Amino acid sequence: VQLQASGGGVVQTGGSLRLSCAASGRSFTRMNMGWFRQAPGKEREFVAGIRWSGSGPIYDESVKGRFTISRDNAKNTVSLQMNSLKPEDTAIYYCATTTNVQIRTPSTYYYWGQGTQVTVSS
Repeated sequence: VQLQASGGGVVQTGGSLRLSCAASGRSFTRMNMGWFRQAPGKEREFVAGIRWSGSGPIYDESVKGRFTISRDNAKNTVSLQMNSLKPEDTAIYYCATTTNVQIRTPSTYYYWGQGTQVTVSS
């Protein structure tokens, strides 16, 4: 599976960005998808995840109510709408895919995109 993340950029506090992840190489429909992020000097952390059916999106508490994950199985894409951005959201954002039910845990993911930089200025 190849994953291509895009949509990062520089935005002011309170602004919005929409990240997209395009998947190719195998059936996307049965894959659970996740977004993670890694800030300099910190470990990679879970941001949001969505199961292959689209049911029960889950979010880290730090982004709940501000970020929305969605997927389009017909287009093999998963998106992350990020609103009310804060400086602490600054990180490289990665999309990843797994068939594992533990979608909060980075080690359960098989394939990763290359990452896209999000910078939120204060």
